[in-house]
Amino acid sequence: MSDDQFDAAAEFDRQLDRLVHLGYPALAGWTEEAFRARLTPLRDAAVTGAAGLTGPTDARVPFLLVTTRDLVPVPERIALTTLAGKRKPGVLDRNFPADDLPTFHPSKELEVPAGPAYLLFDVDRGEEYRNVTPSAALDDMTARDRLPITIDEGLAFVTLHPEALASNRCFSLVGSRCGDKRVPALWISQGAPKLGWCWFGNPHTWLGSATAHPVRVGLD
Repeated sequence: MSDDQFDAAAEFDRQLDRLVHLGYPALAGWTEEAFRARLTPLRDAAVTGAAGLTGPTDARVPFLLVTTRDLVPVPERIALTTLAGKRKPGVLDRNFPADDLPTFHPSKELEVPAGPAYLLFDVDRGEEYRNVTPSAALDDMTARDRLPITIDEGLAFVTLHPEALASNRCFSLVGSRCGDKRVPALWISQGAPKLGWCWFGNPHTWLGSATAHPVRVGLD
């Protein structure tokens, strides 16, 4: 599809349908009807916010329908991710136990909306930051009026656009921190997505730092 044919409303519907297909309503303890009714009010905001943005590519997408830990816990969501064209479910790294996840929160400057879901715009996997420390990447993206993405947002990226995670095209999630030098990241291990962590001051040739537009839109 060419850029001038990008249909933001259809893309929102596709993302919502994918979450339903993966079983998010049941995991949230909701019926499909209740799930759709709760998230559909974001549709108009997606169309408005995506105006002027180009259609999705492997590396960059105009918006994401982000679900949060308030709706479905992280371990259940990573298990529903796959690589493009693959079936093997995503996993948590053994050094990132599930009981450690609640200590990682979105950075305050991100102003992440409260609630079960929200919209994130102009999301990029940050290939330009490969072999750049997350610390340096954060300084650079901030100077360019962009901000890092969180664990919830990274999971939404890979869930709704599996092709975003590819060999040597993995990314840190600098927007989620727990007060120490660890930075969450999504990479590939044994043919599946893996959620783990790296160090704020360590570069990796295969790991960038994903970024997004600084404005997030939540439910009323």
